[in-house]
Amino acid sequence: MSNKQALRELQTRLAERMQQVRTEAATVSWLAVQCAGQGLLFQLKQAGEIFELGHVLPVPHTQTWLQGVVNLRGGVCTAIDLAGFLGLQRPDGAAPSDHARLVAFNSSLGINAALSVDSLEGLRHAADMQRLDDDDAGAENRPAFAAARWRDAEGRVWQEIDLMALSRQPEFLGVAA
Repeated sequence: MSNKQALRELQTRLAERMQQVRTEAATVSWLAVQCAGQGLLFQLKQAGEIFELGHVLPVPHTQTWLQGVVNLRGGVCTAIDLAGFLGLQRPDGAAPSDHARLVAFNSSLGINAALSVDSLEGLRHAADMQRLDDDDAGAENRPAFAAARWRDAEGRVWQEIDLMALSRQPEFLGVAA
């Protein structure tokens, strides 16, 4: 009799847990970066490894935002100045800081590139942020890769960047000058 009771309790607990999983919102986490004073969010599942900004070999006859190519773990990778690509101006025309990093695209996206950002700002979680409405004046002018905007507990606004959508943009793929 106790085996039947134990089995019934187990089934009840499993059913409750399955219902709980169905009703829980999927948690989204981002890598937060700063780029020309702007807070940007990259989904963790789309971002790859993070590297120090080392020696970049320039490539002639390319867009100004293509910094060049770098050796990342023995492979040649394209380095993109994200601020330059997005048309963001650094305060007072300053150069990237000593904290500049390269954030590689996740290999699942199939693009051999890394984005140069000014600094890493840590991890952010959707549960700790407030999604902003898209009915502001500039929402219709944002490119397809500029996903939702979020506000953190300190009031800072962050722009989510969909790296998969970015990697498919004709402007991003058209590196020749």
